[in-house]
Amino acid sequence: MLKVGSSLLAADSGGLSDRFAKGLADFVAQARAQGREVVIVSSGAVAAGRGVLHTEAAGLIQRQALAALGQVHVIGLWQRLFDVPVAQVLLSHDDLRNRRRYLNARATLRELLRLDVVPVINENDTVAVDELKLGDNDNLAAVVAALVEADLLLVATDIEGLYSGHPVKDPHARPVPRVEAITPAIIRMAEGDAGALGTGGMRTKLEAAGKAAAASIATVLFCGRDARTVAALAEGRLYGTLIDAHGDRLIARKLWLRHAPAGLHAVRVDAGAARALGTQGASLLPGGVVAVEGEFGRGDLVEIRLDGDASQRVIARGLAQYSSSDLRRIVGRHSRDIESILGYRYGEAVIHRDDLVVLPQEAVA
Repeated sequence: MLKVGSSLLAADSGGLSDRFAKGLADFVAQARAQGREVVIVSSGAVAAGRGVLHTEAAGLIQRQALAALGQVHVIGLWQRLFDVPVAQVLLSHDDLRNRRRYLNARATLRELLRLDVVPVINENDTVAVDELKLGDNDNLAAVVAALVEADLLLVATDIEGLYSGHPVKDPHARPVPRVEAITPAIIRMAEGDAGALGTGGMRTKLEAAGKAAAASIATVLFCGRDARTVAALAEGRLYGTLIDAHGDRLIARKLWLRHAPAGLHAVRVDAGAARALGTQGASLLPGGVVAVEGEFGRGDLVEIRLDGDASQRVIARGLAQYSSSDLRRIVGRHSRDIESILGYRYGEAVIHRDDLVVLPQEAVA
C-alpha cells in the first residue's frame, strides 16, 4: 500500500506535475516486477481542480466541486506513468463502515489486483461531508491497508520522516529511524502543519500508522521527493521512519475464524473440495458445494462440513462471499456461471482462502 500526498503531485504553477510521481510510479513498477501487489492511495484532486479553474476554494462545497473537477486529472496523471491499466476507486469512510460496502470494496480491489491492474484510491470528496477533514487520506490509507490486508503501508511525504521535534523550528530536532509504538510522547513530536496544498500533517500520519499497527501492519514514512530514498525502497533499504506493527495478524485472524460463533450456518462440500481445502490451501468454489444449511448473509461466518460424514465434523470455517439464498442457486456450478445465474458476482469463490481456516483433526473430533 502506497499513500501519496498532494504536495508530491502539485505543480508550482498550479495543477499537477509528475516530477515526483514518476519516481514513485517507477518504484511501484519495480515492486510489481518482483511479484508484489501494490495499491495506491492518492491525494491531489482538489489541487488539480484549483489548477484547472485557477481559483481557491472558499468552503466545503467549493472544495467538493474542485475535487470532482480534479479527480479525472489525478487518475490521468497516474495512467500516463504506468504501462498497465490504472483503475480509479473512490471511497468514503461510510463505505468502509458499512459491512456490505466494505465487502464489495474488498472484492473489487482483489479482482483488480488479480487482473494485473493498479488500483488508485482517493477519498470520495465530492459526496463526503464530515469525512472531508484534516488528514483524511492518511487515515483512509490505513483503513484500506487493513481492508486489503497489506503487508506494509508506505506513506510518501515531503520530509524525511519523523523528527524528534519540528525540523524547522527546533535546531536540535533529529530524525527518528524507528518507532516501536505510537505513544503520546511520539505524537507530541509531530507539531507541524499540513502546508498549503495538503490536508494532513505529520500528526495525522502518526495517527494513521497507529491504526495500521493495530491491524498488524507496519508503516514506513519516507520522503517522496528524494530520488535516492525512493530508489532505495525498491532494494529493501529505508531512509525514513519505520513504525512497527503489533502482534501477528495471521495468527490473530485465524484464531478469530476458528473460535468465533457461527450459529447454524454451514455448507456441505464433496470430498474433492475437502481435499483441496486441506492440502492445497485453496478457496472454496461453488462447484465443490453440495448443500447449504441455515440462512446467512454475505460476510457471515459459516462452517464447512464434508457431505456424507455421519459425525458432521467441521473441517473448516470461513466468511461467505455469497448469501445462503444466492449460494443455493449456484451450488455445484462452475465459477464462470455465477454472473449468468445471479446477474452479478463478488468473485469466483464461495469462501476466499484469505477468509478461511482449516481445522486440525483433533479440533473437530
